[in-house]
Amino acid sequence: MTSEQAAPRTYGGWRRRRPMGLLGLGPAGTLALLGSVVAVLATVTISPRAAIYVAPPVLAGAALSLARVQGIPLATAVLIRARWWRAAARDWTSYRAGIVTACPRAFQLPGVLAPTMLVSAEDGYGGRYGLVWDRHTGHLTATVRVTPASAWLADRADADTWVANWGAWLASLGYIPAVRWVSVTVDTAPEPGTTLADAVAAGTSPGAPLAARQILAAVAAAAPQAAADTATRVSVTFDPKADPARPADLTSAAAAVTRCLPGLIAALGTCGVAVDGLASPADLAGTVRAAFDPAARGEISRLLAAGRAGRTPGEALSWLDAGPVGAEELADAYQHDSGLSVTWAWHEAPRQAVSAGVLARLASPGPFPKRLTLQYRPFPAAAATRAMEQEVNAAAFRDDYRRRTRRDQTARDSYDQARAAQAAAEEAQGAGVVLIGLYVTVTVTDAADLPRAVAVTEAAAEASRIRLRRMYNSQAAGFAATLPCGICPPELSRRWPR
Repeated sequence: MTSEQAAPRTYGGWRRRRPMGLLGLGPAGTLALLGSVVAVLATVTISPRAAIYVAPPVLAGAALSLARVQGIPLATAVLIRARWWRAAARDWTSYRAGIVTACPRAFQLPGVLAPTMLVSAEDGYGGRYGLVWDRHTGHLTATVRVTPASAWLADRADADTWVANWGAWLASLGYIPAVRWVSVTVDTAPEPGTTLADAVAAGTSPGAPLAARQILAAVAAAAPQAAADTATRVSVTFDPKADPARPADLTSAAAAVTRCLPGLIAALGTCGVAVDGLASPADLAGTVRAAFDPAARGEISRLLAAGRAGRTPGEALSWLDAGPVGAEELADAYQHDSGLSVTWAWHEAPRQAVSAGVLARLASPGPFPKRLTLQYRPFPAAAATRAMEQEVNAAAFRDDYRRRTRRDQTARDSYDQARAAQAAAEEAQGAGVVLIGLYVTVTVTDAADLPRAVAVTEAAAEASRIRLRRMYNSQAAGFAATLPCGICPPELSRRWPR
């Protein structure tokens, strides 16, 4: 085999959306900036003394719009901070569950998860699965439990086929109007030891020698230090309002979602994962509860295992059990029950071409519970063409503006223009267009371990060629985005706070 044949296949071509405008502004911002400049010039022409009163606010507004802090406009950072102060002043950042109340509403979910409700629906094959219903937007989120195949043990051609099928699966979402976004979550944590301990206890004979039983107990107690609990989920969020059938109520909307799921699940099985089935209501409630109370992960695993085995009547866990007893959102962290979490968002994708295993370091188990969520927001097939044309036109506008102002073309400008044209050409050949976001949450049970957990996570991100940015003043929303509840931070940012 030659060295060229042995070289691994690489992937790339991601680019940040860049609207048509000047100095990184969109069309509205550019018009506002030009209008301000014209207003200042007109004022100075009429009365030079009036410039003393007009120029300072215009310059301040320009500075807030053009200056950037960690890649975001200073005006946006100020707005986020102002909203945080407003929420903290009204005590919206604290949550305490009503454990003893007149009605059974204990352990309700806090923050952006408050409007959610768990719905049980028939899967069409005699079973039931869980749907998270957002009563604010009407969205329904179904979660598929999958087990990914290891690319390290597979043939390279198989891995390439899995990646190609995954791209085709994402492209197919553009032809399903009801699908809003898809979240792929890899949930890892040190094994609490309950699974192995229960298996050892069930398989140990009471008449076995004492020394043998002691050895088995010692092995079971030490195993969590070297074992990991890993779960992979694919959550699909549907908007029933966009469904062609126009469901009139929740029952009809759940039926519409059920009709869409079999085709999506069948195609998902060709993407290098084994489909374990749809998550039950108890699975979803247990996942959320374990995230809020990591110290109870072992007991939750036991309850879910007993529910699957039919040893407990009804559902092992309900949505009323999923929420925390208390939660406190800090500017740079999120404190909840027995855990303290920090969440990052994807600031920049890898600039260079990468292999299929680029996220292996970041997604692999570590010493602390961690959730990695990749969120895909597909463009409808009809809108994808317009979006690509707008990106190409915006790149051409920036190139024309550069030539008119006689500035030299930078390497990044040339690369971005080439990638915009390449993306438009690939879309014309049938490729899908999606907006990608990435969120990482790490949780510790002891606040003293938080600096180490942050350092380990950021080092893993650097090894994966990814730049992360801590979600300051938005930790609760970022924490919720990594749960199978259909939370999308970009969509939340469009809602006007009440």
